Amino acid sequence: MGKALIIGCGGVASVAIHKCCQNSEAFEEICIASRTKSKCDALKEKLEGTTKTKIQTAQVDANNVDELIALIEKFNPDVVLNLALPYQDLTIMDACLATKTHYIDTANYEPEDTAKFEYKWQWAYREKFKEAGITALLGSGFDPGVTGVFSAYALKHEFDEINYIDILDCNGGDHGYPFATNFNPEINIRANGSYWEDGHWVETKPMEIKREYDFDGVGMKDMYLLHHEEIESLALNMPGIKRIRFFMTFGQSYLTHLKCLENVGMTSIEPIMYEGKEIVPLQFLKAVLPDPASLGPRTVGKTNIGCIFQGKKDGKEKKYYLYNICDHQECYKEVGSQAISYTTGVPAMIGAMLVMNGTWQKPGVYNIEEFDPDPFMDALNKWGLPWKESWDPALVD
Repeated sequence: MGKALIIGCGGVASVAIHKCCQNSEAFEEICIASRTKSKCDALKEKLEGTTKTKIQTAQVDANNVDELIALIEKFNPDVVLNLALPYQDLTIMDACLATKTHYIDTANYEPEDTAKFEYKWQWAYREKFKEAGITALLGSGFDPGVTGVFSAYALKHEFDEINYIDILDCNGGDHGYPFATNFNPEINIRANGSYWEDGHWVETKPMEIKREYDFDGVGMKDMYLLHHEEIESLALNMPGIKRIRFFMTFGQSYLTHLKCLENVGMTSIEPIMYEGKEIVPLQFLKAVLPDPASLGPRTVGKTNIGCIFQGKKDGKEKKYYLYNICDHQECYKEVGSQAISYTTGVPAMIGAMLVMNGTWQKPGVYNIEEFDPDPFMDALNKWGLPWKESWDPALVD
């Protein structure tokens, strides 16, 4: 039994909060905190009476370390689950350090004014968290998150050495809009292309490398190579690794709209002046696009996200595929969100639970694949993201 402070109240946070309330044996009490307290209050009202978990709400500016410290000291949680924007990771980590409180997030830090995300800023906190005697668990979503757990599980149970990892993220859902992003648009649109091979990064243009793959439960889809943060940590933590790639599916309509928006400057993060006010085009675009949290009731179809591994076991070449299939409508029936938010929110709850109950506690800053994967894998099956295995998958060329 423990207390969790959850910062953020968007689509992913809503799923994580629902799951915490389903898991009252672990989460005795939670506090939902966001800049807009009314969203927290509405979720509290919806969930109270359906759970034994006690729910508090609070207003907080996640960019303000002093406000965060005051809230943590007032609520006194065992863990802080950061489901705010990646730009706010470091202020929340600073507040956790000041209060000696365990920290969990789902996405690595990205400066608001630079389209570049990497772990160096958070890894720089390793010694500070170690000295404070507290744990920071980085990337406890699906990708990053479950993909790292899958990698640790494959290395522990299936391989002596993993040489190649292809992470495949397929969204076969249809929300019916001409154009919308199924995650935070600011994050979704800023992804560039790169992969890890033979000890270094190979840079590509966004959407430059395209492959087709026949996904179980979804069918044949076009997918494109992107940069993704778990590549950076897996390259360090997977012994014998030679190449790691990340592919995500996109429909042609999405790509056409995105290219048009790029051409007219709407995906820029450079501030411009408009009617005497400074605005960022990408943030304005986010405001006019459908809220990702609103896509749930409209979205039909399934997601398929997983990892294809190639390596050696007992001196012999081997391949292995671990993946999850998630149904958008089933997610909406359960928690009122589509599968993209669900597949991130469930692992966020699991990571917070494992740190809170001591299963995954060690002082310092760690990526998720640095912990024993077995308790997390068991929890995925229990809490709504059952995994499948194949020992003879089709490979990506």
